[in-house]
Amino acid sequence: MKERFPQGFMWGGATAANQVEGAYDKDGKGLSIVDAIPGGKARLSIVSSPEFDFSLDTERYTYPNHKGIDHYHRFREDIALFAEMGFKCYRFSIAWTRIYPNGVEQQPNEAGLNHYQQVIDTCIAHGIEPVITISHYEMPLHLANAFGGWQGREVIGHFERFARTVLERFGQQVKYWMTFNEINSAFHFPIMSQGLTVKTGALEPQAKFQALHNQFVASSLAVKIAHETNPEIKIGCMILYATSYGFDCNPVNQLAALKERQSSDFYCADVQVGGKYPYYAKSLWQSLGVKLDIQPGDLELLKAHPVDYIGFSYYMSRTIYATNPEAAAAHGNLLGGARNPFLEASDWGWEIDPTGLRIALNELYDRYEKPLFIVENGLGAIDKPDENHYVADDYRINYLRQHINAMAEAVEDGVDLMGYTPWGCIDLVSMSTGEMSKRYGMIYVDLDDNINGTGDRYRKKSFHWYKQVIATNGQDLG
Repeated sequence: MKERFPQGFMWGGATAANQVEGAYDKDGKGLSIVDAIPGGKARLSIVSSPEFDFSLDTERYTYPNHKGIDHYHRFREDIALFAEMGFKCYRFSIAWTRIYPNGVEQQPNEAGLNHYQQVIDTCIAHGIEPVITISHYEMPLHLANAFGGWQGREVIGHFERFARTVLERFGQQVKYWMTFNEINSAFHFPIMSQGLTVKTGALEPQAKFQALHNQFVASSLAVKIAHETNPEIKIGCMILYATSYGFDCNPVNQLAALKERQSSDFYCADVQVGGKYPYYAKSLWQSLGVKLDIQPGDLELLKAHPVDYIGFSYYMSRTIYATNPEAAAAHGNLLGGARNPFLEASDWGWEIDPTGLRIALNELYDRYEKPLFIVENGLGAIDKPDENHYVADDYRINYLRQHINAMAEAVEDGVDLMGYTPWGCIDLVSMSTGEMSKRYGMIYVDLDDNINGTGDRYRKKSFHWYKQVIATNGQDLG
């Protein structure tokens, strides 16, 4: 039987510090922006209001990220479960505020560094390759308040110090890194990726594009540091990718879809992979009234230090329409657009499109010819455990099976695919809603939306299924 995936394919799972660790104020950790973002279905609406300013209000809101699933204290137990599934790698992030509590300190917090040293050592002891995201939606709250998030040029230097600290400390043990999680999500929810509120420019193209430029410079500095620290390091960008379709064959809708792909899907990767701004950038800036502050040496830095690979998340596709405003909207689809009548949707309205993943892989590889790494993909669903805490999540298995088949087809097409780390290998606090009830994991965590419960871990049906997938290198999908 022909191998569907290359030998050494990196099967694993993914989490983020701010969604699993909890312990938000322990061992010297400072407040991050997510520590000040309420949980609940209205989360994105709350932070999109003109009044929101990162003030904590425990009388009105809950903050489930403060406790998470206590991965901070239970990481050994969790990583042992990942090893039982057969993980080849584990993608996690380092909380910036555990290393530099306010982002501006000159010396790192050793307690934070010691914690991640233990996480890395535990992974390696289990034969699991750590894959680290340097910044995953959790910039220090002080930097957001003091400098208006990433639009402040000063943040570049503070990030450079953070990146240098973790890369020099862990760069001999950890080969795979990413700079910014879903950097292009700034076009959809800049509060998470850039620390921008409405008051500080979240609705203003000038602020968002300037913040992106500063992040591009910071990312290139991290790539430079990584390669100087250890030439064996592979450091990638990480983008949110949603395959885009025109609503119909009307050329106006097809052009709208093309423009949406350029601005939302490709803009960031064009810079981070290609080392320069794309041909359409000046036209895009002009149409939005954007004038970037590009300092001497910035463009040379981008060109000299592009990323080694492209990490990306894929959850859904989207359908773009310019001519039919009354078309049924895809309510709940995180990135909006029209309802696609050919697709089913998740419990939260995210449209399920495995063929769109094959298209995404081909589009990205065709454009860049750099190795690709699917570092997020999964189904957020309501899980109902039985009296023994067992979840028969065939719906999740079916989702993952279809997407892994699409991956195999893309590999057959000729795409260079490094690995697959579905989100999230264990239940965690959802980014989009701040809920535990929107579950992604193959491990059930006994906690509700208010983080009440035992916190005990239980293997779902998908746990055993994914173990078999990994053991057969994707040959046996059940």
